[in-house]
Amino acid sequence: MHTAAKAWELRYSRLPLDTPLVIGVLNITPDSFSDGGKYLDPKLALARAREIADQGAAILEIGAESTRPGASAVTPEEEWRRLEAVLLEIDSLGIPVALDTRHPETVHRASKSRVEIINDVGGARDVGLISEVIAGGFGYVLMHSRGEPSSMMAHAQYRDANREALSEWLQASALVLNRGLPASKLCADPGFGFAKFPAHNRDIFRQLKTWADLGFPLMIGISRKRSLRELAGEDPERLQAAGIAAAVLAATQGAQLIRTHDIAATVAALKTFQNLTGRIENKDPL
Repeated sequence: MHTAAKAWELRYSRLPLDTPLVIGVLNITPDSFSDGGKYLDPKLALARAREIADQGAAILEIGAESTRPGASAVTPEEEWRRLEAVLLEIDSLGIPVALDTRHPETVHRASKSRVEIINDVGGARDVGLISEVIAGGFGYVLMHSRGEPSSMMAHAQYRDANREALSEWLQASALVLNRGLPASKLCADPGFGFAKFPAHNRDIFRQLKTWADLGFPLMIGISRKRSLRELAGEDPERLQAAGIAAAVLAATQGAQLIRTHDIAATVAALKTFQNLTGRIENKDPL
């Protein structure tokens, strides 16, 4: 059994993982399930990026292609058109920037920016993307998924969702490491909602410790997804509360990086969890 990762090596920096960290999501898309269309204007996107940093996120994650189930594919050219103006202006944020993409061309172009992390939502199926990640020295998130966003739910067939997803992730990670990615740069993401129905997500969530025990940084992204909407409905306050509960429960099982749309509330919840459980020192405890 491995011990939990102590740090994550990024492109320009080293991120300590002694406490759970929040990743703030910024979608520059017209069709994302949560905030599609809100930040297509680069000025609005940059303002939101600064707000995410100010609210306490440890990482800003930017995506310019919706990967929700059923989403239509976006060309690398269109993806970069949405990203370029924003990525050229993010140097002053003071936190690392992650980029969600499935396209090697986008990774290559991003190597000329301050992006430090590539979140491969394609599950390591594109060896060209992996080569670009290695050449650029990026931190790398390998997310488990099956198929393309437009058809992924047709692949959501499991006898044992956690065992099969974990096995497939290990096969993909072996490919990436064998191609030359340093193990210190690899981060695991079970891919909640990617070719998985809510019952599959629950099975994996209840066994997150098996992912944490791999010894790589563990990221989860369940904020505002279908599994929570089925429980909390569409009311924003209830959905936020459900996301916070999931974040704290994930942290108890070893998740170190919590991807969320509700940054300030999740940061506060995780700090409270850490303080009350004695996982961080505080001169003024609750």
